[in-house]
Amino acid sequence: MTTDAAPASLHDVAAQAHLMADELVEFRRDLHREPELSFHEFKTSAKVAKALREIPGLKVKTGVAGTGVVATLNPGHRPVVALRADMDALPIQEINEHDFVSQDDGVMHACGHDAHTSMLLGAARLLARIHEASPLKGTVKFVFQPAEEIAGPDGRTGAQIMIDEGVYKGVDAAVAIHVNPRIPADSLLTVKGPIMASVDYFDATIRGTGGHGGSPHNTVDPTWILGPVMQSLHGVVARRTPPLDACAISVGTINAGTMNSIIPDSVHITGTLRSFSAESRDLMIYHLEKAFEVAKTLGGDFDLTLTRGEPVTENHPLVTERIIGAYQKLFPYFELKEQPFGLEGEDFGHVTQEVPGAIFFVGSGYENPGITCDLHTPNFGINERCLPVGTAMFTEVALSILEDWDLEEETS
Repeated sequence: MTTDAAPASLHDVAAQAHLMADELVEFRRDLHREPELSFHEFKTSAKVAKALREIPGLKVKTGVAGTGVVATLNPGHRPVVALRADMDALPIQEINEHDFVSQDDGVMHACGHDAHTSMLLGAARLLARIHEASPLKGTVKFVFQPAEEIAGPDGRTGAQIMIDEGVYKGVDAAVAIHVNPRIPADSLLTVKGPIMASVDYFDATIRGTGGHGGSPHNTVDPTWILGPVMQSLHGVVARRTPPLDACAISVGTINAGTMNSIIPDSVHITGTLRSFSAESRDLMIYHLEKAFEVAKTLGGDFDLTLTRGEPVTENHPLVTERIIGAYQKLFPYFELKEQPFGLEGEDFGHVTQEVPGAIFFVGSGYENPGITCDLHTPNFGINERCLPVGTAMFTEVALSILEDWDLEEETS
């Protein structure tokens, strides 16, 4: 990003961001052409670092959490606000036909992380120019995070590694952004409290005794046992968790057998558990094992491994108020949806457990309601009008927090 076009007023953040629109689109499309999976964002981080080093006043650090990049503006001053964008792509084969389609088979930016990165780069340039004209009252950290989608061999995602490496040490407030193709481009979604779910993963094997398909009476058929186990699994949410709690258990894979005439000796099942509350999360984990114990009552057995994933992403009320206030100031005629995003997970939840933080969703849906390009799908796409909106929001929220942030005073 090398634009020198100066907006009429440094205080008109929305106008400044929209003057960057073409550059934001260009950078986002460049990232989209060359997506990289979690912990392999080498080209992406190099492009980000290069763009950041072109911005006067930034202190840039690479190799954070492996392939992450952190830039700091006006270090050594309080308050400190961290703005976070994720950079990794997904193992999905893109089926779009635009001229910036992924050039890497089986890898695609299907969750908008290319857009988030572009928005944050725009905010870095904008805040640096504002700081050059009139020094900021605090410090801004621009956090370009790897590996939001997939955890590494040690079970940690990029957010956890960055926390462990001290990226959020001394941070007074943290803010993250996400595109939302389910709502129009001229809208925003956020809410105080839980906005995205905890996500835990289970890997189970129902064991029986296989045999010939013509002699099922001589077997303990695990495919037969599977039926009651599945009923018990889905009954956990229906009858074991409070009806007003948002929870879900989903089975993602079921694998068994090698031939149509052979009853297998095992069935392998994987899935996820999702919740908005710690209490319901623990209830589901407890009753998950009880559901698989049905296998024993029918003569079989089971193995079950549970892996805890992202915690609930809990939006701090005061940070959320700054987000809402910034949106109403910049885009008073746009729609504001104060509601949770859904039971999808987000590793920014680890950050909100450490410091006051909040995530908000910028509408990126197309005007044609017949076009559906949802997250994590091969035809995912965004209305690129959202890019300057995200840049402006990052900038304005940071300025709001830096201006008069005092958590102890605000909560007293």
